[in-house]
Amino acid sequence: MTESHTPEQTLEALGYKLPPVPALGGNYVPAKRAGSIVYLSGAVSTGPDGFITGTAGLDRTIEEGYAAARACALTLLAVLKREIGSLDQVAEVLTVNGYVNSANGFPDAPAVINGASDLLVAVFGEAGRHVRAAVGLNALPRNALVEVQMTVRVKES
Repeated sequence: MTESHTPEQTLEALGYKLPPVPALGGNYVPAKRAGSIVYLSGAVSTGPDGFITGTAGLDRTIEEGYAAARACALTLLAVLKREIGSLDQVAEVLTVNGYVNSANGFPDAPAVINGASDLLVAVFGEAGRHVRAAVGLNALPRNALVEVQMTVRVKES
């Protein structure tokens, strides 16, 4: 993000649009605020045609996983915008936890989760840099290819 562009303008300039906020899949809330910290529940990979499914290293490539992780980040930004009103209120992204539905021995979960990390840095600049975990698992809800969870700090009012 540059000084002259809002995060939403940066997303648009990059060719991205925030998706609709998904319906909840269980007994939890999509976001929880504690002071200036907002914790976001995990978002599974979805696109215009529904869930992005599959297994990295089996029937999905690193590039497809990267795109799925980016889709997760866009969903999280949509949830965050609904929670705080505007992405202009983001002071910094603190954490990203990424989970990749992976074949046994798949070593490239970090390369997949870069799809989320790279988007956040593109949108927020240095404020988008975060600590991170990138983990390969043998199953995710609804056979999703990727799930990403995020924590942000918002500007003090």
